[in-house]
Amino acid sequence: MRNEILTAAALTAGMLITGAARASDHLDTPSVIADKRADIGDFYAWTAPDGKRLNLVMTIVGHSFSDRLDYVFHIDSGPRFGKTVATTTIICRFAAADVADCRIDKVDRAQGDARDLQGLESRNRHFRVFAGLRDDPFFNNVKGTRAAYDKAVAEMKAGAKKDAAGCPQFTKAGSQAILTEWNHTAGGPGSNLLAGWTPASIVISVDLDLVAKGGTMLATWSSTATSARQIDRAGRPLTGNALLGTIAAEEVGNALKEEYNAATPATSAEFIPEIEQALSLYDGFDGRCGNQLLNDPKVPPEQRYRTMARLLADDRLWVNAASHVCTQLFAVERAALGGEAALRNDCGGRDPNYDSVNVYRSLLVNGTPTGVDDGVHHDEHTHSAAIFPFLAAPDVTPLPAPKY
Repeated sequence: MRNEILTAAALTAGMLITGAARASDHLDTPSVIADKRADIGDFYAWTAPDGKRLNLVMTIVGHSFSDRLDYVFHIDSGPRFGKTVATTTIICRFAAADVADCRIDKVDRAQGDARDLQGLESRNRHFRVFAGLRDDPFFNNVKGTRAAYDKAVAEMKAGAKKDAAGCPQFTKAGSQAILTEWNHTAGGPGSNLLAGWTPASIVISVDLDLVAKGGTMLATWSSTATSARQIDRAGRPLTGNALLGTIAAEEVGNALKEEYNAATPATSAEFIPEIEQALSLYDGFDGRCGNQLLNDPKVPPEQRYRTMARLLADDRLWVNAASHVCTQLFAVERAALGGEAALRNDCGGRDPNYDSVNVYRSLLVNGTPTGVDDGVHHDEHTHSAAIFPFLAAPDVTPLPAPKY
């Protein structure tokens, strides 16, 4: 099956399907579309301001939880970036909307109604959990992104060639046209497609001592699963939707994402070649090839995107739990792999207020946290990185899941 997918992808190389430019991880495969209660919209992890707890959030595209699913937080811990030696799992199940059951291995358990804003405290007081409707903190100019992709396709059809690494060499005017589309929605100011959307959300604040058994460098991710199989997973924003099947036909992209969602960080190396193709495309959007984060000019062209592709295929959100100062996405990775000393004391991870989309895409385009601006820099609601349950209250009349 894997070989068939790659063959189909190769046959359609050069095509760019605009449907791949979706919000973070929302509605990404037929399996999760069939049951939105299994679809992880976004995942967040960051250290509390007091430096004593790890805060975790999983938003679910559906407006409720399923009694047939496990909602799982995975926390791998180790002494340094890239080296984890212990794993802690927090599994939440729901017999009904007002009956949450969350367990941390065999150490602690919270069972009961978790809809109160103060949260449901666990028996041994190691963590508390909220589970209910909240405003979605993710913001993204999805329509502007699609328009930018369309413009890139037009530029390639008009003659933009690829270099030896597969990076399209857009002209200065062509690059500017792409970035201008990205910064607007239908010709006007950039707008957030997810404004007012209300997902079901699981929010957990847990003692760091309980989850940092192997060390204070944490690699976190989330998943949903039935008793038979894993349905969805999410770590960093955008990876599954923006980097798989980007230059393949829709059915090929869907098949890749199905396989990706069923995999784990430990079994995701097979997706590196596909992610490399997507990275080569992003690298050209600013009119310069070779300046993406972690590009090494000394390696052969066919290896230019290998390091970054390996990092993204693993798709765990890294948190430096030795720090309680959290400022931006990829801070841990940039400090460890990019040598950015100023970020060594940043927790990284992702809190509800990060401008994750612009940072993520800028790093893939020009190697810095700025440069790709989709015109949207904050959510319409005010969220908190310090006050539980962190996510803002939903609108009185919740909106349905957005259509892409």
